[in-house]
Amino acid sequence: LKRNKGAIGAVLVACLALLPITACNNTVDPGPALVVKSVISPLPAKVGSATVVLELSDSSAKPVEGAGIVLEAVMSHAGMAPVFGGSTEVAPGRYNGNLAFTMAGDWVVLLHLKLANGTKVERRIDVKGVQAH
Repeated sequence: LKRNKGAIGAVLVACLALLPITACNNTVDPGPALVVKSVISPLPAKVGSATVVLELSDSSAKPVEGAGIVLEAVMSHAGMAPVFGGSTEVAPGRYNGNLAFTMAGDWVVLLHLKLANGTKVERRIDVKGVQAH
């Protein structure tokens, strides 16, 4: 039994040592190199379908083209299932997406972006006071 504990411990240490290596392959860039402007309509936001318009640019104001964007909306309090939506590039650096807010209250829209060069970036948009119909 003591041998097994030692072997399990050695395997655990080896796995933990490899964790940073595997984590580096899927890094998320929190840096400010990407500027995201957003508009959600209708305004004020209401329960039901909403359009999310995003404009992406780099630090020199050049449009960021070819990004893949997944929208994830979550209530600001725990216990509610997230709502997902996609987006489409409609002009250089301009993306339109759709979400459906399922209840009134405060929401957070998480932007999961994958840039054309493969870099993953995440941003967040606070949507306060989504109103009932």
